[in-house]
Amino acid sequence: MEISSAESLLSQVRDYQAKIASSRRDTGDLGSIPSIGDAGRGQGVEGASGNFSSRLSTAMVNSLNEVNSLQQTSKTSQDSFQMGGDVPLTEVVMNMQKASLAFEATVQVRNKVMQAYQEIMNMPV
Repeated sequence: MEISSAESLLSQVRDYQAKIASSRRDTGDLGSIPSIGDAGRGQGVEGASGNFSSRLSTAMVNSLNEVNSLQQTSKTSQDSFQMGGDVPLTEVVMNMQKASLAFEATVQVRNKVMQAYQEIMNMPV
């Protein structure tokens, strides 16, 4: 059961990465997104644990940095618009929505990780 929860979480992270990649293609931003890939597949649980956990940790840190970057971009464009800068309102709203969507997705991933952790901790030994 816990393996399927981890695979479900991994699937959601990949979906989130695909959405970001799609958004970047639409806007022309070609920055790279770290991918978890098929970490842990085809290996035993013991062999995959070090590789999987380090790659998952790296992916989560990079995702959080990306969310932070989107929020900073949103704040900068809002401030510029409010100060009367030459920033279209549509760009400001788009930046705000990107930041909001990224943050909401991050919160959902965090909630799933916490739920999986709690399930594992409640398992009888």
